[in-house]
Amino acid sequence: MALAAGLALIVTGCGSEEQPKKEQPAASSAGPKAGSQDEKSSPSTESTEVLAVLKGQEGLELTVHSAKRDAGGFITVSGVLKNTSGDVAVISSHLSGDETEIIKHGNSLGGATLLDSVGKKRYYVLRDTDGRPLTTTRLSSLDSGAETPVFMQFPAPPPTTAEVSLQLPTFTPATIKLS
Repeated sequence: MALAAGLALIVTGCGSEEQPKKEQPAASSAGPKAGSQDEKSSPSTESTEVLAVLKGQEGLELTVHSAKRDAGGFITVSGVLKNTSGDVAVISSHLSGDETEIIKHGNSLGGATLLDSVGKKRYYVLRDTDGRPLTTTRLSSLDSGAETPVFMQFPAPPPTTAEVSLQLPTFTPATIKLS
């Protein structure tokens, strides 16, 4: 019994040491939403590389920072959607694409595709078992100068495919390198 109590104290002590470390990034990630200086340094600490910049309507820009393969056979494209205009930008429902199953779940980046021109295949955004797109959802508008992190998940092309074209409705397409 004493041994169990001692182990519980040790485990509790270890958990409390790790918890402040987890809270600190959350506190700094709350800062970027307020438009602090950390907003620019936070994404750069994760990835300073810019794979592509897609330009959209109303001053919207999608900066792609990564397109990573995972062991499960997927590609996750991550980046930042930013409003570069002087006005509030309304996120177009066209970004969701035209598939009924995706549209019924609200505004998203569900209309995105990856085009493998060498393999002559187009890869659509993955969906969960309820038909929800595996992308950033609930996009409505962005204030002037505001940005939000975004992601899109796709089936992975063959390992020999090193580059694909990222296409998003109402945005210019761009070629990105897969890692």
